[in-house]
Amino acid sequence: MAIGLSHSYSLPSADKNNEDELMKKVCFSPLENGNEVVNGDEIDFDPSEPPPFKIGDIRAAIPEHCWVKDPWRSCSYVVRDIAVALGLVGMALHFNSWIHWPVYWFAQGTIFWAIFVLGHDCGHGSFSDNPNLNNIVGHILHSSILVPYHGWRISHRTHHQNHGHVENDESWVPLPEKIYKKLDMSTKFLRYKVPFPLFAYPLYLWSRSPGKKGSHFNPYSDLFKSSERKLVLTSTVCWAAMVAFLFCLSFRFGPLLLLKLYGVPYVIFVMWLDLVTYLHHHGHEKKLPWYRGKEWSYLRGGLTTVDRDYGWFNKIHHDIGTHVIHHLFPQIPHYHLEEATSAAKQVMGMYYREPIKSGPVPYHLLQNLVRSVKEDHFVSDSGDIVYYQKDAQLS
Repeated sequence: MAIGLSHSYSLPSADKNNEDELMKKVCFSPLENGNEVVNGDEIDFDPSEPPPFKIGDIRAAIPEHCWVKDPWRSCSYVVRDIAVALGLVGMALHFNSWIHWPVYWFAQGTIFWAIFVLGHDCGHGSFSDNPNLNNIVGHILHSSILVPYHGWRISHRTHHQNHGHVENDESWVPLPEKIYKKLDMSTKFLRYKVPFPLFAYPLYLWSRSPGKKGSHFNPYSDLFKSSERKLVLTSTVCWAAMVAFLFCLSFRFGPLLLLKLYGVPYVIFVMWLDLVTYLHHHGHEKKLPWYRGKEWSYLRGGLTTVDRDYGWFNKIHHDIGTHVIHHLFPQIPHYHLEEATSAAKQVMGMYYREPIKSGPVPYHLLQNLVRSVKEDHFVSDSGDIVYYQKDAQLS
């Protein structure tokens, strides 16, 4: 049966002393129509309602040790991923068969993505408490896969600080209708037709999203403060050095071998990055709100992010799918995110959306991607709580 539940989550016949314990026993799970099931009953839940808890309540529920950063453990993941990457190169050169190359491309592209996640943790400061260690490791990891470390770190910080805000968010932001209508048909086609959005990341680094100006490589971009220009320049120089190194490898070993060893895995990495980052903010079974003005808050914006289960890949890419708590508290190391989420979701209740359990390979997420790209095109120019709308002409 379908029932209603107020956003305060009051439970019948439960006094205040035991209500919290009873709530921990409530089982929340999603329906295909976007509603929730609570202990077998369907709940019509509005995710745009202000939550009955504060971010401090979530923070207090997370065990203290989840906040502790272990630089040795963090570095062990770096050693692991680099060792795997080099091992894959050795295997590819040893077999050098067109039967084995596609396996290598996918595996190496996935490891590039895992390396990106570790550099991402450096940018958040969740890698260690030592800023110098974070920046050195971050530059090495991100430059090796052609990401300008500080340029991206700073824009990603903006994304976290403004998540869920229509105008101020930075990553995969919805376009207001007036901007959307100004896009030419070719831009709309590339942005809203699978698989083209999966190749967007390099373009985003150079020119950001429609309606926004600047480049992650330009120290004088609108993305950065004057005090950050030297940092951005340093990362751009490191990026350019990596490009020069790749050119040298191309002259020494030939462009075809470089394409097979590095170029194709780089494309696979970009596809992983765009798939994962898009689905962390889009494609839920029920459309989630975006905010403006007085309706936006850091907590409400963060609660619109979505956790995803990637099956066998969860540990390979360092639990990046455990994303809600990461967005609210990016300083928590990735190896504590699952435990922190388990504790925090007791506070968040239905504001936390349990991810659909994946098989070994998360094929089901492709359905979420295709559906969202077909339906989530723009939001209204007005209103402080808005939802994606569909452009029927693109169908």
